[in-house]
Amino acid sequence: MHPIERLRYVARASGADHRLLVRETAGALRGLGIEPAGLVTSCRRIVERHPSSGPLWWLCAHVLTAADPFAAARACVAEIEDDLTGRQLYDAIPQDATVAVVGWPDIVGDVLVRRGDVHVLAIDAHGEADGLVRRLHRADVAVSEIAADGLGAAVSAADLVVIEAAAAGPDAALCIGGSLAAAAVGYCHQIPVWLVKGVGRSLPLPLWNALLAGIGESLEPWERDDDVVALSMVSHVVAPHGVSECDGTLYDVDAPVAHELIQRKSSS
Repeated sequence: MHPIERLRYVARASGADHRLLVRETAGALRGLGIEPAGLVTSCRRIVERHPSSGPLWWLCAHVLTAADPFAAARACVAEIEDDLTGRQLYDAIPQDATVAVVGWPDIVGDVLVRRGDVHVLAIDAHGEADGLVRRLHRADVAVSEIAADGLGAAVSAADLVVIEAAAAGPDAALCIGGSLAAAAVGYCHQIPVWLVKGVGRSLPLPLWNALLAGIGESLEPWERDDDVVALSMVSHVVAPHGVSECDGTLYDVDAPVAHELIQRKSSS
């Protein structure tokens, strides 16, 4: 596939694993071998098409701020491929726990398939839970599919709520719709709420604000596919370096500030 066509495919893809989007985007950008101005245009189009993908903002920010953009793209792919977040989550989930999840989260879903001793309460979001349930059934993992109107009861019956960040800023994370309600119920019932934050999810404030603007300009909050979950409702954060208690703020940042992305609308 020609790099231009590959880039268009990535830009149009919906519902793809963030890690796959990073691999495909990095490969397409490397294949273009274009001048800096062309890279800026391509990166702007990617994040405009996928405004809720923290890893794509992270990749594009590294590419646009690096002395060697294509080496930076290769390094980002290697880093996301070697992400240890799933291993940290696998080791940390208590044995025989009842775990409530929303939708079909990338990292969390992979871990639950490998953890055969848990009971998963798969809460539906945008029709994604059905796919996760089928995969868990094939792996002989105990799972119950929960309709959206059963979210509150399911979370209150769980030992642990696990939500996954598509992106995160200093005091909030962007997660699939339904995650805000799950986190709120868990918080009120004093059930641990773990936020899984893989490589490429933590954005500096300027990029985080640009991401929020990208997903929120044409829709009301309740019409969006994703929820902004305040970290004040999260008890622990699961990241590549381990599991830590959350005090309502994230201090680590994965991406540099790429002003070309922040100013994409007025410049394109």
